[in-house]
Amino acid sequence: MIFDVAIIGAGIVGSCIARELSKYKLNVCILEKESDVSCGTSKANSGIIHAGYDPEPDTLMAKLNVKGAEMYPEFAKKLHFDFNQIGSLVIAFSSDDRAHLEKLLARGKINGVKELRIIEKGELNKLEPEISDEACAALFAPTAGIISPYQATWAFAENAVQNGAKLYLNSQVRAISKVADDSGKELFEVSTAKGSIKARFVVNAAGLYADKINELAGAKAFKTVPRRGEYCLLDSNCKNLANHVLFQPPSKLGKGVLVTPTVDGNILVGPSADSVKAVDETATTQEGQQLVFDTACRTIPRLPRRNIINSFAGVRALAFVSSDEAEKELVPVNDFIIEEDAKIKGFVTVGGIASPGLTAAPAIALYVCGLLEKAGLKLTPNQDFVPVRKGIESFARASAARKAELIEENPLYGRIICRCEMITEAEIVQAVHSAVGASDLDGVKRRTRSGMGRCQGGFCSPRVTEIISRELKIPMMEVTKKGGCSYVLYGKTRITDEVHHE
Repeated sequence: MIFDVAIIGAGIVGSCIARELSKYKLNVCILEKESDVSCGTSKANSGIIHAGYDPEPDTLMAKLNVKGAEMYPEFAKKLHFDFNQIGSLVIAFSSDDRAHLEKLLARGKINGVKELRIIEKGELNKLEPEISDEACAALFAPTAGIISPYQATWAFAENAVQNGAKLYLNSQVRAISKVADDSGKELFEVSTAKGSIKARFVVNAAGLYADKINELAGAKAFKTVPRRGEYCLLDSNCKNLANHVLFQPPSKLGKGVLVTPTVDGNILVGPSADSVKAVDETATTQEGQQLVFDTACRTIPRLPRRNIINSFAGVRALAFVSSDEAEKELVPVNDFIIEEDAKIKGFVTVGGIASPGLTAAPAIALYVCGLLEKAGLKLTPNQDFVPVRKGIESFARASAARKAELIEENPLYGRIICRCEMITEAEIVQAVHSAVGASDLDGVKRRTRSGMGRCQGGFCSPRVTEIISRELKIPMMEVTKKGGCSYVLYGKTRITDEVHHE
């Protein structure tokens, strides 16, 4: 088969593009180097849907941020993923901070952010009773919200697959070249770890590796400079400490350390902003964790360190280009790179998608479709397109009456596997057998939250391993934590000889 479009990367941006293209009569494929969708930046970020006051006006960041934020409420309903429009607050602690809020307010109005305003200390304290006494004002953005980034990525990817897109996992791209079809028309041949595919157009949505993919294709050169952000996650018994996304005034390194509720009822604190050498350098550090927590305590002084149940780090992609022909000095792009390549026709780069990339992703998808159409891709509506996707119904959130109905319909809903989060065997089985199904422990975790509670999988991991083994019909020794060689089990802990007694 010759694909009309091959998308490289199954993060939130690539998945949104695939879903948007599945609206049309096209053969579309997604090539992902990992064993699942949402395994890069998309799985380890703040999950914030930013209102859009931060990007510089007239940039792609500004335009696509505001547009994307407007699109999420409808997508959350259609694709069945969690979205809470709780609003955000940028906290001022001084007169200098207050002056910066005025700048953000003016910028936000230029960018088209709705309902944006500055509130004073009295109103702030009513909205956030646990806020620091030092807080004197805040920029209030009611249109901001929160999502689960990996849940949303899975939803977009799955709806794309349900509408005919092909997803190829464990398919790291190794080479990209131009070849001719039988009629002499140029095609792309993309060689992967699992073989080659041919496509008329290629979209590079490879996130942290987008610069390498451009290099393989001979497209415009840029460099991805990784910046690591460390986070810590607090138990759900801390959920009343914050009601909105709480930012401190931003710095040149980013939006700063935030304190935010999550859609699952936890409190998330972070990120740091550390320069690292490798794009996969996601180890947490004692210094980074200390910095994040101490900085967050300026916003909410009563943050309880003893209630941290998990720490993690993600890496975001910052795009830099050479400032001279000698390529000795790199300068930041300070915007998304979304364009058809000037030399390699039919090759679209979607690079440097740092924050607010998660927010902008649905709007980026629309923008990329427009670029592809201008480049010659015919967009004929697919009359069979199904815009909705049914997710997995949560047992924990169901009413008592609905719980009884679910158990009646499927007895596996009556078997609790993850006690911390009240996740049932029925939910785990559905996660394994969905259109974009989980094949490892982390995949089940991202889809169902099994293992995300207070014990962090200490009790449920063995049972989840058994269920994956049974449902995929593979030996338990072949079940992995996150694909590759991350096997959960190595061997038996004890072997005993059978003893016969007469």
